[in-house]
Amino acid sequence: MLRKLGSAVAAQRIAGAAGIGFALLIVAANLVLVPAGMPPPGSSADEAIEFFLSADQPTLAVSALLPAVWALATLFAAGALAATTPAGGRNAWAYAGFAGVLLQNATFTVVVAVRLAMTTVDDPAGIGPLWALHEAVFGFNGTFLALAMLGLGTAGFVTGLLARWQLILGIVAGCLQFASALVTPLIVTGHGHFSLFGLVGWLLWAVWLTSYGITLIRSAGHTHPNVGNMRSAGHAADAHPD
Repeated sequence: MLRKLGSAVAAQRIAGAAGIGFALLIVAANLVLVPAGMPPPGSSADEAIEFFLSADQPTLAVSALLPAVWALATLFAAGALAATTPAGGRNAWAYAGFAGVLLQNATFTVVVAVRLAMTTVDDPAGIGPLWALHEAVFGFNGTFLALAMLGLGTAGFVTGLLARWQLILGIVAGCLQFASALVTPLIVTGHGHFSLFGLVGWLLWAVWLTSYGITLIRSAGHTHPNVGNMRSAGHAADAHPD
């Protein structure tokens, strides 16, 4: 029993550290790409052509770090799922959030793959269609970021893991990300100012991730007040009358 408890505590702390590492790596990647001239959402194909045909752009180097980002994201989501789901019980919000993280991993894999493809194209005419695809997939990814924050945030709050401010932060960030996804057709047709929804939502997402990771680390080994209630309710619902 002690060994199992120790393993669960260690796993939750690893998941928390993974969430923090995930946030730090995505921020670091953007701190490299943005100063280097990476075109923001809503930029024209000409701007993308100029950037990706540049000999010193850092897309290849940054992309090499992203498999670690996706691995950390999955560890974080799995740990949050375990921490907010009672043994033998169910928490639909947690599963929805976990699915959101997995879907954003898959979607952003496509985004990075398209970026890598643009770095290998020598013909400017070939970059234009790839940039349009990149913009569309990048924008729609906000749907899954919103799902991750809403699901894991609500699950964490109802089980007593997260504070109310963390829930509100996740909801606000998720709404901004979802709004950005909704206006993606406008962004890809040149209305780049709508991308501010996604930018602010993304910054809040990074803060939310870090706070969630810290909470997982600090609460490892503690029973959250509402998990026991969920377990009792689940057993009552599954009980058969005499």
